[in-house]
Amino acid sequence: MSDIISGADSQVTEAKSGLDATRISEVKAWLAAQFEAAGKDVPDFEYTPRSVAHLHDLATVSQAKTQAAGIVANDFRQKAAEYRSQAARIREILENIGLAQDSLPSNVVASAQVLANVANLMNIRDTELSSFLVAMGDLSLRKTGVEEKRAKVQKESKILLDYTRKAIARLTYLKRTLAQLEDDVAPCEAQMENWKTNMAIMVSKEQQYLKQYANYKAILNRVGYSPEISHGVLVEMAEHRKELDKKTKPILDTLRSYQDLPPDKALAALAIEDKKRQYAAAEKYLEEYCSQLLPLRNDITMTVLENILQCISFYLYILLHI
Repeated sequence: MSDIISGADSQVTEAKSGLDATRISEVKAWLAAQFEAAGKDVPDFEYTPRSVAHLHDLATVSQAKTQAAGIVANDFRQKAAEYRSQAARIREILENIGLAQDSLPSNVVASAQVLANVANLMNIRDTELSSFLVAMGDLSLRKTGVEEKRAKVQKESKILLDYTRKAIARLTYLKRTLAQLEDDVAPCEAQMENWKTNMAIMVSKEQQYLKQYANYKAILNRVGYSPEISHGVLVEMAEHRKELDKKTKPILDTLRSYQDLPPDKALAALAIEDKKRQYAAAEKYLEEYCSQLLPLRNDITMTVLENILQCISFYLYILLHI
């Protein structure tokens, strides 16, 4: 089995080497022909598989194109020979009827030459009137098509010119806007810095207000505030406090006058008992008044609540300073 595989590999190697040798010989022959036609010698270089493959492809394409060019050249030579023979025949016919070129006037020869040049220019095979009419019709159609294309191109060019003008105006506006924005950068940056400073102050104030809110809430919880105490109730209690202030002011004035007198234990005991009774009566009246106003509900204000607290502290002050 191994002998068969080795034999097959050797055959493939021999076939490849034979193919490479054939390609190299073809490439060498093609290079020699090309450089000989140019009058130069073939330069020495290394025939690698890659260079041989590339040169072989070039040689194949060149030979195919050379063969096609030879076929076209032979066709042109054959047509030229036919045209020469036809020209000789027509010349012989013209000489026989007395219309040879030498016997014609110069203006006729010039007119015939112009007619031939026009025929060649219009790409017609003969000088028949029908051929000229067909060629002129074709030129008219081509002229009409060119005029239509020209009108279309002019219209498009006008549109493009309009777009260009609008784009230039827009570009000018954008440049002016950019310059204005660049000028506004410094004031805006200063304003932003001011806003940042104000924001920091507002944040600190917010924290301060939150703390105050927490403190006020703790005070309300400590004094026993409940939602049943409405704004109207507190207003009435504040008004009642003012009335109590008016009533207690003469008592305070009397107490201050008593402070200047020498101390007397018996009188002091009587005064203390009297003030205790007055304080108990005032406290009872305040409790009754609050119990009557608790069922009412409304929004509460801190000012009225502070007034109530001041009223209670005032009564405590009176009690402590008797």
